[in-house]
Amino acid sequence: MTKSKKSNILITGAAGFIPSCLAHRLFTEGHDLVLVDNFHFPKKNKNLEGLSSCKRIERDDLFTWIEENEPAIDFVFHLGARTDTTETKKYIFDKLNVEYSQDIWRYCTLEDIPLIYASSAATYGLGEYGFVDDHEIVNSLKPLNAYGDSKNNFDKWALKEFMSPPAWYGFKFFNVFGPNEYHKGRMASVVFHFYHQLIKTGEVNLFKSHKNDYKNGEQTRDFIYVDDLINVMLHFHDNEGETNNGLYNIGTGNARTYNDLAKAIFKAVGKDPVINYIDTPEDIREKYQYFTEADMTKVKSAGYEKAFMSLEETVAHYVNEYLAKGNKVYAGE
Repeated sequence: MTKSKKSNILITGAAGFIPSCLAHRLFTEGHDLVLVDNFHFPKKNKNLEGLSSCKRIERDDLFTWIEENEPAIDFVFHLGARTDTTETKKYIFDKLNVEYSQDIWRYCTLEDIPLIYASSAATYGLGEYGFVDDHEIVNSLKPLNAYGDSKNNFDKWALKEFMSPPAWYGFKFFNVFGPNEYHKGRMASVVFHFYHQLIKTGEVNLFKSHKNDYKNGEQTRDFIYVDDLINVMLHFHDNEGETNNGLYNIGTGNARTYNDLAKAIFKAVGKDPVINYIDTPEDIREKYQYFTEADMTKVKSAGYEKAFMSLEETVAHYVNEYLAKGNKVYAGE
């Protein structure tokens, strides 16, 4: 049944990049929000400006709060996670990305609450099995880092669970960029970093190709703007129960090159491209991905028909409406 009424929605990781943008969108639609996160990082908390009326719960206090207050939650977006791909301490990922996610799943199952959670395209590794959101390949996937492993481990666990929320969707996000990622440091998108590199030096550095069948800068990624990603998530929220439970890719389904991306940023700031090609560091060269592209067949079959904005459109919007305005906070526009 398509949702139209006001809902009480819980969002984990709420001060983070994607969750804070989602929170602003839902707030502008009139929903009541329970925001869950570790709120001890002022720079990240700026993403929640304008949402002071929403209930905030510390991440580690969530289940105690639930037990004591028995809140009437209509939907859960579990988007909180440790996302640093350079982190090597497995126990951190096990605790935050697997065990905490299992607790969220069990809560939603027990209370009969629909669940959307964030998986990741990092589960696909080098793409040995393609980038298809097929449940049959999940056990064979070979992520390249502990972060990807943790996301895939939870996916595997979820798919084996006999008891589940009434509706659940695990979304494999591809290369997301957009406002509210400003606090992420080196984990921010290449769009963010290339823009600041261009403003500082007038140039952009891209990795050389070390494969004969790819020219310099022709390595590709499936770049998706956060607005488009939220549109997909809200489609599943609004039509909860009408689509099959399971894993779904969220990209655009249209891989673009780093050259395309760099040129789009130069165009957005009104400058001619000045692109340098530098050696890919040897320690990542063997595992460096040359191609990623989301197979979006399942999302389309779930009734999502809205076209994705082009890379040029979204880069221009991000640069001119947010980055050039001093890292303006997204507010559900």
